[in-house]
Amino acid sequence: MERLTTLVYWPSKAALALLFVGVTVLQTLSFPGKFRYMQSIGEMTVGERWTATALVAYEFLCLQVVLVAIWVLLGWIRRDRIFDESSFRWVDAIIWAIVGAALLPAGLLVALALFGALDDPGLPFLLTMVTLGGLVLALLMLVMRSLLRQATTLRSDMDEVI
Repeated sequence: MERLTTLVYWPSKAALALLFVGVTVLQTLSFPGKFRYMQSIGEMTVGERWTATALVAYEFLCLQVVLVAIWVLLGWIRRDRIFDESSFRWVDAIIWAIVGAALLPAGLLVALALFGALDDPGLPFLLTMVTLGGLVLALLMLVMRSLLRQATTLRSDMDEVI
């Protein structure tokens, strides 16, 4: 098992680091630059530009929280500390970040509906699917949290016996 953990650990850490850097570049350079360009050619107003920038930055921030939590949990797996009560804080952070990211498209859908800006059926469908996808991921993490809780209880029971 230790060999498998070592084989998976470093590539996973490298992938998480690369993904974090890539997300940060998208969050701070790519999307703001794209929105600035769209404003300069008249496709976006100043208010729309800053709103879009803030919304995209928020979504990427939620993703960064998930990446950091996974990074920490990977380290705890390697040190055989994953079955500790403190690991639940990190799993909860993942769940809340996913829920937070999923609620943004739901809120956007409601806002667009209230302002009568839903003239194309594709956008409401997309926003609904993204919201449902995020909520399904949160549900999956809740199931995984429950399994971690059971494993932690079993581990502590075994530690008491031994």
